Amino acid sequence: GRASGGGAERAGEPDPGTARAAQVLSDLAFTLFVPALLFRTVVRQDFAQMPWPTLAAYFAPAAAFLLAVYAWHRLRNRGAPPAAAATATVTATYGNAVQLGIPLSAALYGEVGLALHIALVTVHGLLLLTLATVLAETDLARASGAPSRWTTVKTTVRNAVWHPVTLPVLAGCAWNLSGIGLHPAADQALAVLATAVTPVCLVLIGLNLALYGLRGRLQGAAGVSLLKLAVLPALVLGVAHGLMGIEGAALGVLVMMGALPTGSNALIFAQRYRVLQAEATAAIVVSTAAFALAAAAWLVVLGWLSG
Repeated sequence: GRASGGGAERAGEPDPGTARAAQVLSDLAFTLFVPALLFRTVVRQDFAQMPWPTLAAYFAPAAAFLLAVYAWHRLRNRGAPPAAAATATVTATYGNAVQLGIPLSAALYGEVGLALHIALVTVHGLLLLTLATVLAETDLARASGAPSRWTTVKTTVRNAVWHPVTLPVLAGCAWNLSGIGLHPAADQALAVLATAVTPVCLVLIGLNLALYGLRGRLQGAAGVSLLKLAVLPALVLGVAHGLMGIEGAALGVLVMMGALPTGSNALIFAQRYRVLQAEATAAIVVSTAAFALAAAAWLVVLGWLSG
């Protein structure tokens, strides 16, 4: 079973028809459109050509940041639904790397920067969403009252593998390693399904705004936005530039990737576990609105470092 926290987080009673539509649309996205996108991305990726050291400069601090935010939420909200900590963590770590990140990187850093950003996008969902999924499933298994730690581990592994995020990633890796490739018809079908992710997410954001609004959630969303727009890119800058000596366009792509606002997959994640939907929606809206100021500030910092 999934954690249930929607009723406790609502201010008033939302329209049941709209709530049902949002949940059905979210389930469709999470079980069909997102898996198609992940599977196709992994199958088509040439992992031998990936700039792994540069990617590590982003994902090492991003993963550490994710675990730290998760631990903080677990300690601070002990009575929250089991999947709440992992869901709140996704809103603070998972950026809008496709709809906003791709055109931004192309505009700022050209083809070289775009190539690096696409490599980041490839690993972004595979690593961060999978890690958050494992954390959520671990908490759910622990909360289910498993009689032993071994039972908790087995339940976590089973649910984490048989999951709309993890399973297409694993299947895509296996298909990639097989060298079979995708038939053009299959590739086109997956591409069509994958393109539905963006419009469906935008509709979901609108539906959830109609359901919950922003009243009473702006302070929490502002805190999440500060983590996402300021703390995460600062950590990436410290590791990439301070520890690994990365400079120029590569450093800019990494830092701006970290500074992107909360992505719509955070809402799909919240809908999947039926917890913190309103908070995820508020974080997406507020962080996106604040991104223009944050992006300008980080570009000034990057310009100062390169000067």
